[in-house]
Amino acid sequence: MIHLGVNIDHVATLRNARGGIEPSPLFAAECAVLGGADSITVHLREDRRHILDNDVTLLKEGLSVPLNLEMSVSEDIVEFGLALEPYQVTLVPERREEQTTESGLDVIRNLKEITAISEKFRAKSVRVSLFVDPDLTQLQAVLKTSSRCVELHTGAYSNAKSHAEKEKELKRLVDAALWCNNHGVRLHAGHGLNYHNTFDILQLPGIRELNIGHSIISRSVFVGLKKAVSDMRALMNQASTHEVIEKARALQQDNK
Repeated sequence: MIHLGVNIDHVATLRNARGGIEPSPLFAAECAVLGGADSITVHLREDRRHILDNDVTLLKEGLSVPLNLEMSVSEDIVEFGLALEPYQVTLVPERREEQTTESGLDVIRNLKEITAISEKFRAKSVRVSLFVDPDLTQLQAVLKTSSRCVELHTGAYSNAKSHAEKEKELKRLVDAALWCNNHGVRLHAGHGLNYHNTFDILQLPGIRELNIGHSIISRSVFVGLKKAVSDMRALMNQASTHEVIEKARALQQDNK
């Protein structure tokens, strides 16, 4: 079964808008787990625009499922992550002026730094995932690090304005997924995924995990967070059933 990681950053965005204590990211995480989340994702940004250090600590202590900490390669964030020892860290690029993460890591340019950070976390038995564009040259560089897990950036696919553009971006993702399969790299995906565009991503060869946040939190305003997560979980389960059916049909054709 493909795992669902739910990003709860924007629960903290809502809390911080009033500078109070609610809604609680920890309570949100608990609701997400009840709805079927397999893990919880948070991005501790350098400017602390939503999730705060104490949120991450409380989540690490209180969660019954794995915590995935998205983080830049900033020294203070890395030190925090090493002390926390979450189940997984996902290294992402970060610019102060961006509204959300706009691209994948430049693994080629930052190879030495990424490798050093990855080795530190792996020494503590923390899984390291690299958030990368579906670019085969960047993926080749991943093999030079100590990480064997990537999260493909699905933003270009999610933001495609035409069917042709969407198909082009989907092909890039499929090619990247096949590359990961062939090189023993664990495959995750995320960014901009919602209840309408996720089905094709669930068909990527060897996909193990999706990380989805904004669309789930947005839907939760109207239906509640537990229901919003369970709706996404149901969609993912439906896709898994579809895949099984298609494989069975292929076998039937082979046997004719």
